Amino acid sequence: MEEMRIKDIAGKLNISARAIRFYEQKGLISPRKQEENRYRLFTEEDAWRLQTIIALREVGMSVKEIKKILDEMNEGERKNISYYLELQRAAIFAKWVELKQMITTIDQMIAICKEKSAPDIEEMYRLSEGSKRLRECRESWYDRWNFDRRAMSYDSELHHHHAGFDVRNHYKQVLDLTVKWVNPRIGEKGLDIGTGTGNLAGRFSDKGISIAGVDQSREMLAQCRSKYPKMETKLGNFLALPYVDSQFDFVVTSLAFHHITNEQQPLALEEMKRVLKPSGRICITDLMYESIEDRERYIKRLKQQGQEEAIHLMENKHYAFLPDVLYWFEENDYITKHKRIDNLLYIVYAVPIR
Repeated sequence: MEEMRIKDIAGKLNISARAIRFYEQKGLISPRKQEENRYRLFTEEDAWRLQTIIALREVGMSVKEIKKILDEMNEGERKNISYYLELQRAAIFAKWVELKQMITTIDQMIAICKEKSAPDIEEMYRLSEGSKRLRECRESWYDRWNFDRRAMSYDSELHHHHAGFDVRNHYKQVLDLTVKWVNPRIGEKGLDIGTGTGNLAGRFSDKGISIAGVDQSREMLAQCRSKYPKMETKLGNFLALPYVDSQFDFVVTSLAFHHITNEQQPLALEEMKRVLKPSGRICITDLMYESIEDRERYIKRLKQQGQEEAIHLMENKHYAFLPDVLYWFEENDYITKHKRIDNLLYIVYAVPIR
């Protein structure tokens, strides 16, 4: 392609000359300028960069984010664009989940107004406060364990990561039992949340079951794809699953539920329910306490055994309380069965009855 002036490339790409000058000002493009008249001349590479900018702006990326991507691409990291698109996709889904919650709150407020001759401001305020707490709860999540850094060694060092059970004796057993309880049929599609390197999802995939894996760690997903190249993987987390409603026949998660707080766990269960088909089932395999007293007894026993590292691990994780999980399922019209495997390790399986 011959070099083009700004008017020509603007017409070719259906973009204003003003926008092109703005991107130049922000350092996203650097067209050559003729010495005699300072006219901008755009090469094929400039056109490609502008097309990239236009595409990324269309999906909501900021100029700052796009500049970071283009800088990396200049250094030969063009494959990284898919990662940033995944990040943007996850961010948009998080916003979508938040907007859905806001719409639900508005609908509830409208219903209050219709029921009474005068609006019940106190009730509307209560609803708004509840909506705010849910939003703050979602926004407070972050990866404090740095799984990107741990991804390469995760499988080999797995037995160091859990204080609540003997990984070497029970990890494979509990994953196999999860698959057995879910009992998937050919043609069904499942979702594994916090899939990590794919140790649970891979068991379904090996049986010919279609399963997708969601994880917040780019590097964990890279390890998962290297083990299971055909598996669908997406960046996301428990509180904003990157899928629209009613997509899956079952949802599973293993040794990941405790990475969100006890307050966030009901939101995660709501998200699981949202992406499931009406008859979709849920299986959670994780470390749980039977009660607060159970938690205190367990920590006391670890202290007596001098297991300070195990206590530190437990204090930085949020093991669910089994009765709370079972209560949520009961309130949401599921029937459940559960089994204690070892110490704090449980499987909980839930099937909707309506």
